[in-house]
Amino acid sequence: MGLDDKIKNAAENIAGKAKEAAGKATNNERLEAEGQADQTKAHTKQAGENVKDAFK
Repeated sequence: MGLDDKIKNAAENIAGKAKEAAGKATNNERLEAEGQADQTKAHTKQAGENVKDAFK
């Protein structure tokens, strides 16, 4: 996994956490769910990159 990919995934995860926190703070369930989805997406990408790295 390249450093760029790691940074992008970390940034997406952090953005998801921020979005989830904002949703909780404003009692906005849709925003909270979007944040959780963004985090899941980032974790999935990270796992895929880890699998690719394992076969190098």
